[in-house]
Amino acid sequence: MAVPQVNLRYAMGIKMNYNTVIFDLDGTLLNTLEDLTDSVNYALNKFGYPMRTLEEIRQFAGNGVRVLMNMSVPQGTSPKDTAECLEIFRKHYSANMQNKTRPYDGIYDLLKILKEKGCKLAIVSNKYDSAVKTLCKDYYHEFIQVAIGESQGVAKKPAPDSVYTALAELKSSGEQAIYVGDSDVDVHTAHNTGLKCVGVTWGFRNRDILKAEGADFIIDKPEELLDYLI
Repeated sequence: MAVPQVNLRYAMGIKMNYNTVIFDLDGTLLNTLEDLTDSVNYALNKFGYPMRTLEEIRQFAGNGVRVLMNMSVPQGTSPKDTAECLEIFRKHYSANMQNKTRPYDGIYDLLKILKEKGCKLAIVSNKYDSAVKTLCKDYYHEFIQVAIGESQGVAKKPAPDSVYTALAELKSSGEQAIYVGDSDVDVHTAHNTGLKCVGVTWGFRNRDILKAEGADFIIDKPEELLDYLI
């Protein structure tokens, strides 16, 4: 499918209010839902557990893979079996996380314009760190150099820690940055960091949730982000 072109008048010599954009990954830059669902169901099947639907995984995702698996296994599953199921998921997902994953329409054009205007760009995700770095490198290496995922000893979103780390690596301040994500977790992350949040409706949550959780702005297409940056 052809990617819609962004109106290039936005790329021409207009001063930006922010010079730093921190993006969520799943549901914001990449549609990872089908690969996540396939790997969850691969692990569940190994234990003879019922499969989960795309819509169930859509609701479970956003708080890291441990929470994803805790919510996917049947109620009453032992911690030992849940941990084993999670390990099977991790191994399968690491080998299959690009089978069906794809960028959302318009994302490449948006990142290209932001990069050309000199914006500093980063990804902060609750997906485990090695997967975040791999997906960023394979899809967005020409635009985004800082990519941070969940790792041991670092509080995951909605804690502000990983966003602070990204800002430090970019040599940016909170006053220069805006946060873009698709979920309630992202809204809380932004506000816990002192940033404005742009909620996106093409991801894993809907407009009503983003509005209820207090997103500062809500957009339906990637190019609409430019309205809040210039």
